[in-house]
This record gives sequence, structure tokens and C-alpha cells, in this order.
Amino acid sequence: MPPTMTTPAAAFAAARDSAVAAHLPGTTFLDVAGADAIAFLHGQLSNDVAGLAPGAAEWATYNSPKGRMLATMLVWRPASGPACRLALAADLAEPIRKRLSMFVLRSKVTVAAGAPALSAIGVGGPAAAGAVRAALGVDPTPMRAVGFDGDGTAIGLPDGRVLVAVPADRAASTVAALAKHATVADESVWRWLAIRAGVAQITLATQERHVPQTANWEVVGGVSFTKGCYPGQEIVARSQHLGILKERAHPFHVAAPPPAPATPVFSSAFGEQACGSVVDAVALPDGSADLIAVVQLAAVESGDVHVGAPDGPALERLPLPYALPASAPKSVKL
Repeated sequence: MPPTMTTPAAAFAAARDSAVAAHLPGTTFLDVAGADAIAFLHGQLSNDVAGLAPGAAEWATYNSPKGRMLATMLVWRPASGPACRLALAADLAEPIRKRLSMFVLRSKVTVAAGAPALSAIGVGGPAAAGAVRAALGVDPTPMRAVGFDGDGTAIGLPDGRVLVAVPADRAASTVAALAKHATVADESVWRWLAIRAGVAQITLATQERHVPQTANWEVVGGVSFTKGCYPGQEIVARSQHLGILKERAHPFHVAAPPPAPATPVFSSAFGEQACGSVVDAVALPDGSADLIAVVQLAAVESGDVHVGAPDGPALERLPLPYALPASAPKSVKL
């Protein structure tokens, strides 16, 4: 019998104080295989895939030629099977598979859904690593993919969460094993932990709205500035080397239901003109919500930010768990 999910209040408390485990239907996987797979992905993604050692993982973005993010993803090199595996938003998997496949041309590369089908399970909270260790017998460390039970994988994320990939027919039993050491929750708790960690993940609703730096993806480790070309690289590099960014991702709290992704954000500093937009938002047990939004820095600094309309619900800024680089012009000529 599958474990029963607890109440939302208990789930969020466990995410804050101990450990939670959740099925992640909003996350899925693509396998990139073939003799040229590593070189191909290195030329498509924002991070250094060629330098990724077997068993290692990294964040990366896939961008349009204009440098705007089409997807954010976790990339790793499995010990066996495909050359690389990508974990990304489920509603982006097929569009990204098709787009990547368009550029394969004569390369020896295939991009496909995982076979056998895999399910994603998220383990989060301050005791997440201990719960995975006790339930699955592996020690998840940041950005390392460790195998268990033959065809399962656990990847530690830098913010302390752990992403687990298992064959779909073993997902229920894996959650049941984790339930002995973690509170069973739904996917919203995993997304809330990402928001509080300052990780702004792209879905279909927020495609092509932000360059990686405005969503802090170079800060969380998703962009290499020493690798070769990839789609949008010139714009991403220019933003970095000039040192001028007018907007950044910040987590906020709002005493209202969660706004939908891409909902505009306003500030008196910008009048009737939107000064940003929501990337993701999660309802909290008390009827309020936490969200992450990319917002103009001048609006954030003003402390007067509203969601949905200039007179919409006020946003209360929450702390980022990492420091943002100063935004100031650099004396670099491109």
C-alpha cells in the first residue's frame, strides 16, 4: 500500500525542519546518446558538458539565439547507458527534444525520452541526505550522480535537495522506502524549496523571457564563461563582461493565492509599466504564497513591489541564500 501524504502544514514543516519526499510529475528526463553526444551537447548548452566527468552533474540552460532561456536543466553523465541524461520540466521535454534533434544533422547523436521510462522523486529539507542514505543506501553529495539498486540514481543538488531517478515501475516502492525516514509530500513542497533556494526553473509558461543571468543562473553554477560557442552565447557573454544587469531573480512572499507563472510585477518606481514577472509560485498552508520573480533591481530596492497590477497584492522580499554580484559597468571593450 503506498504511503499516505501528510497534511500541507505538516509537509511544509518537515521541509523546513527535517525531510520530505515527493513524486515529481513536473520533472522528466531526456537521454542523449551516441558517439558525438558529449560534443553535441557541449555546443548546445550553456555549461561545460565536455568537461563533465563520468558520474558528475551540473546545472545548464538551453537558450535561443537571442540568449533567452528555452529550458533550465540538470545534466549528468551516468555510469552506464546514455552519454548524458537531462532532467527538465515535463512540459518542455518534447519541445526541447524536437529542437535539439533539429541540430543533430550528421552527428552520431540521438535525443529521446528515457528507456525504460523513468520517474523523478525529490527529497528535500535539512535531513534530506540522511533520509536518502538510510532509505537507498547511497550518500548523495552535491553534483554527483550515484547509482543504487542497479538502475536508480540519486543526485545531490547544491542547495541540499536530492533528485532521485528510478524506473517508473519502482517509483512507488522507492517513495515507500523514503517514507520511513521522510514525510511524504506533493511536488509543490519541492518547488517551494527551489524558490527558497533561489533556483528559478523555466517551464513552458516562462520560456524565452529571461537571459540566464537575470534569473541568477550564472550564480547557481549553470553557465560557463570559458567554453566555446553555443546558442545565445554572444549575448550571455556580453551581459557578463559589461557587468550591467537591470533585473535579477528574487524570492518573495505574498498574502494572497499564488500568481501564475509569467504574471507581471509592478512598482511605483515604474508607474503603469511592468517591471518584472513571476517565474514560479507555490501556495502555503495559510492561504498565502511564496514565489520567485525576475524583477528590476530599482523596483526591488524601492521595497514597493506588487503582483498582477500596480495596486495588486504587495510582495515582501525574502532573503536569497547566496550573494548576487554587483551590477556596475566594467571597463571592458567587446
